[in-house]
This record gives sequence, structure tokens and C-alpha cells, in this order.
Amino acid sequence: MKKLLYSLICLLLLPAVVSSCVDDGRKEILKVYNWGDYIDEDLIPEFEAWYEEQTGESVEIIYQTFDINEVMLAKIENGEADFDVVCPSEYIIERMMRKELLLPILTEEFVAEIDAKGINYFNCVSPYFKEQFSLLEAPEGIDPNVYSVGYMWGTTGILYNKAYVTDEEALSWSLMFDERFEGMIFVKDAFRDVYSPMLIYAKTLEAREAGLLGEDETLSIETIRELMYDSSDESIALVEGYLKRMKQLVAGWEADFGKEMMTQEKAWIDLMWSGDAVWAIDEASEVDVELGYAVPKEGSVMWFDGWVIPKYARNAKAARYFINYMCMPENAIRNMDATGYVSVVTTQEVFDAIEDLSVCEMEQLDLSYLFVDESGEPLEGSECVWADPVLYPDRSVIDRSGVMHDSGDRTDKMLEMWSRVKGDNLSTGMLVGIILFFSVMLVWGILRKIDTYRKKQQMIMRRRRHRLEKKR
Repeated sequence: MKKLLYSLICLLLLPAVVSSCVDDGRKEILKVYNWGDYIDEDLIPEFEAWYEEQTGESVEIIYQTFDINEVMLAKIENGEADFDVVCPSEYIIERMMRKELLLPILTEEFVAEIDAKGINYFNCVSPYFKEQFSLLEAPEGIDPNVYSVGYMWGTTGILYNKAYVTDEEALSWSLMFDERFEGMIFVKDAFRDVYSPMLIYAKTLEAREAGLLGEDETLSIETIRELMYDSSDESIALVEGYLKRMKQLVAGWEADFGKEMMTQEKAWIDLMWSGDAVWAIDEASEVDVELGYAVPKEGSVMWFDGWVIPKYARNAKAARYFINYMCMPENAIRNMDATGYVSVVTTQEVFDAIEDLSVCEMEQLDLSYLFVDESGEPLEGSECVWADPVLYPDRSVIDRSGVMHDSGDRTDKMLEMWSRVKGDNLSTGMLVGIILFFSVMLVWGILRKIDTYRKKQQMIMRRRRHRLEKKR
């Protein structure tokens, strides 16, 4: 009887023992899922050492990348991978909060722990972006700033070759419909980032035709913000019509290779994110190709990405420390230096590094909305600072840029429209061309992966030399 009882107890305890063994092993691993080319990779091993120094525990990062928000989200929703830290865009953060897919980052216990150690860097995030995160739609009782922490941000606009496109032409979305550039246009394969500015442009033209706006007048920022929620059948159909017109001129839809195509002058125009534009402008300058970037005057979107911890994360402790580590000002500067994107961290240290981070010709900009002190007052000189306008958009650009929001159940309708735009009305010649194009891109992609690290290091070294020369 005793043997039987002992056997039953062992059977009952076995799952817990196995689970404990698995968890113990998993606590030494941190799985990070981030956008491609979106971090200074030297920070990964440095975090591992810093984490052990702070906690006495060892951890190894398994770092993976994605190119499309929806692909990342599908993996989280389907439970295909147990990621601990993920970096989605604002509207995906909204969706993840609504579907209860996130764990809190800033728990009382964790904040107390890092406060006691004097390593709380979350306060280095700009109040402006904490306000933007607070405006994300979340279920009642959920504070978006507890469940997500900003990382990088930027705008969506037009990258253009100055040898073929004037600065004035690039200040309107009408450039994307100019037949002179047929076959020399690329568009970011990100349906929300294309849908939103195209809706703004279409509604602007409608208002002008109806006499509600003058020829050079644009929609108010309040109207643009309202359009960020608009996924009605009428608006989807309106945007689809514009995109099908644009499609006749587009050479391809790109997830990441457009910047190389622009640098090599295989394209002259690309609807893309500002961070990719910075990378392309810097690379192009090395081969005497002059590229520019503009946010059209009709209006566009300001996007931001943030760190979250998925509900099924198995190392939430290390995940919280990792996110905190990314908010350290010196690490934020290094990430900007390596990627060309702009951090939401806006301390005095970052403000002082603005000139060193610049790639494009600097302009006098009003950045007082972004750089403020702990009391909310603009940092001295931030109202009129010399800075790179691609990295740091002037207040006038922000005042015509909306923030995207999740469309809920309407998302499927938008995706169906996007599929129709990209996939229908293809002639045999176009199909053959597409097959050949993507075959070349596959080969190019392999070569690019080999070359990416080298280019990153060259960019970092150029900027470091630039800083040293200025100090001399």
C-alpha cells in the first residue's frame, strides 16, 4: 500500500518537476523579436553581462527579426513561439492590449527593485511619447504606459533622387501618380503605412474639388486624426482606387530592399519610413548619389514602435530588465547611431548628441515638443536647434501628421483591399517580370545579409570619426 501511495505521489508531482526543470532552463534564455536592422548588435552581449551584474543571474539572448507587424502578431496569437520581448508598432500594441496578449512591464515590484538599485531609466523616455502612448486605445483599467514602453519613432514620407525629382515635387503625394516616373517607384509593403497617407491625400483632393479647401490649403490636424480611425467601406474603396492608379507606375512593393534600390539608382522614388531614408541617404552619399526625404504637405503619419512582453513570455524578469536597458541614454544614442532611427529617449545627453547623429544637411528646427525637462518645460535651445530634419521633424511636420490606430474587425477588409491592389490585373508580361524581379531580389537579399553588418560598422565608424573631428 505504501509503495502504491508513493507511486501515486510521484506521478502527481512529475508534471511539476518537469515544468520546474523546463522553467529553470528557460530562465537563462531571453527571446527577443525585433524589426530587422533595428539595434546596435553589440548591445546584446553587453546586456547579458549587465544583467548578470545587476541580478547575479546569467542570461543568453536569442535574437530574431521580422519585417511586417502582422507576421509578428500572427506568431504571438498562434502561440508559435514563446517570445519574451517584442517590438510592435502603435496600432498593433492597441490590438495586443485589446486581445489581452500582454503582461505588464512596469509592475510595482519591478519599479521598486530598479529604483533601489538606482538603474531606473524609464523616466528617460520623452513625456511627449508617454502622452502619445497614453492615447492608445486600451480596455478599461489598462494603462498603455504600464504595458508598453517606447523605442523608436519617425514619419512616413517620400525618399527621392534629387537628380530627377525637385524638392517642391516631393512635397506632395501627387508625385506618386506622376507618369514621368513609371517603373522607377517603390512602395513600402506595409498596408497601414500606405493606406493612411493615401486616405489623407484623397480626402484633401475631395475637399478641394468641393470648394471646402483652397488649391493650396490642407486638412486640419483634427481632421487628419479623425481619418486615422476611418476604415469604412467607402474610405477603403476610395484608397483602393488611388492605389490601383499608382500601381500602374510602381516597380515593386518592398519590405526592406527599397533603400538599396534607391542607393543604386534603380529607383528614384520610394514611399518609406524616415529611418530607412536616413540609412539610404547616408549610403548614397558615399557613391555620389544625392537623395532627399520629405513629408508631403497634405499630411502623413507619425509612427512609433514600443517594447512589450507577450502574455506567454517565459522570462518576464529578464524582459523587463532588457527594456529598461534600452532606455539608458547612452544605449539609445548607440542604437540611433547604428540604425538611423530616432529613439524616444530625449534626455539632455541625447539632445547634446543631435549634431553628431546628423546625416542630412541640418536646418533650424522647433523641437520643443520633444525635448523637455522633468517639469515639462522645453530644454534650453530646443525651440530653435540645428538638427537633421529627417531624423527630427520640425513641429510644423508633426502638426500635419496623425497616429495610426487599430481597425479591429475592419482590418481584414483593409488586408483584402491590399491584396487586390498588389495581386490583380496582372498580364503575362508583368508576371514574368515579377518572377524575374524577385529572383534577382532573392539573390540580392542573400548578398545583402552578408554585407549588412559591414555597412553598419562603416556607418558607425564614419560617425565616430565625424564626432572626433568636431571635438578637435
